Amino acid sequence: MLPPLDPEMFDPLCPSGLMPMRIGDKWAALIIRCLEQGPRRFSELRVPLRGISAKVLTASLRALERDGLVSRTVVAGPAQHVEYGLTALGRSMIEPIDAICAWAEEHWDELLDARESGARPS
Repeated sequence: MLPPLDPEMFDPLCPSGLMPMRIGDKWAALIIRCLEQGPRRFSELRVPLRGISAKVLTASLRALERDGLVSRTVVAGPAQHVEYGLTALGRSMIEPIDAICAWAEEHWDELLDARESGARPS
């Protein structure tokens, strides 16, 4: 059994929200991060992704599944449930996401300054 996901995993003050690059949709990289340690149930994903609606999480998971990054498994038993996990292709995204996160941390102050000043691209 995996430990529960940290509810503060994607704290609004964390650089994850400042990443200017998106993989798939706004939530894809964050979902991949949540699945990094192993398969999770839908309700587990909602804990750190507290800003996402059930409808949008469902759509994002379906898109990631369609793209071959996430697998959906129905787990039989007395309390049948569904788990989402990374495929080998999905796992291959962890290293690029790590690099993007490191870049965002390195440029945290610059990103904040640009957003606060309302800078517009030229």
